[in-house]
Amino acid sequence: MTDLSAFPIAKRWPAKHPDRLQLYSSPTPNGVKISIALEEIGLPYEPHYVDIGKNESWTPEFLSLNPNGKIPAIIDPNGPDGKPIGLFESGAILLYLSDKTGKLIPSDPIRRYETIQWVFFQMAAIGPIFGQVGFFNKFAGREIADKRPLERYRDESRRLIGVLETRLKGRQWIMDDDYTIADVSMLGWVRNLIGFYDARDLVGFDDFPDVAAWLERGLARPAVQRGLTIPARS
Repeated sequence: MTDLSAFPIAKRWPAKHPDRLQLYSSPTPNGVKISIALEEIGLPYEPHYVDIGKNESWTPEFLSLNPNGKIPAIIDPNGPDGKPIGLFESGAILLYLSDKTGKLIPSDPIRRYETIQWVFFQMAAIGPIFGQVGFFNKFAGREIADKRPLERYRDESRRLIGVLETRLKGRQWIMDDDYTIADVSMLGWVRNLIGFYDARDLVGFDDFPDVAAWLERGLARPAVQRGLTIPARS
């Protein structure tokens, strides 16, 4: 049997199937990227729910794997050369999974790097900015009387959606006909922006029909629908 005892996180969230990839996550935009990718790829895995509402991502066990204290994180007992590997940061995990399986990323080197640039676009721009919109429009930030921060993030969100709109013009997916980790990285974020964050009207989402059609196509994928609720909230 595979031994995960070297990873303290496996003591707090014990594995029933230690031979499978272990996912420590929550169904947030960053979390569902990985569950969607795993569902799309078909790689056996075992999900563990990390309750961020109870600050479980700040426990010593979780921090031992992800010092940044954010979900998700993984342990792959069958990593490179057959050795276990632990990873954090969702973009790095997406790239690892695609490299491991040869799926969700083009094999052509040029298109591979183009795909990676769009994953970085999500990590460096869409994720942080949409998250701030959520804070100022949905959560505690909405109580702040000065609305200039909200307006700043609203305008930047519109700009970023516009970047996606331009890219998706005449394309089914971000990489033309290839559904890739670039799409996986962004679907949950755009979904949350107009749904959970209640920002559809705020950012004028209906002004971007190509992004809306892309989101509809993505959410119609069975693997995406499954991944959006993994791990199940306890």
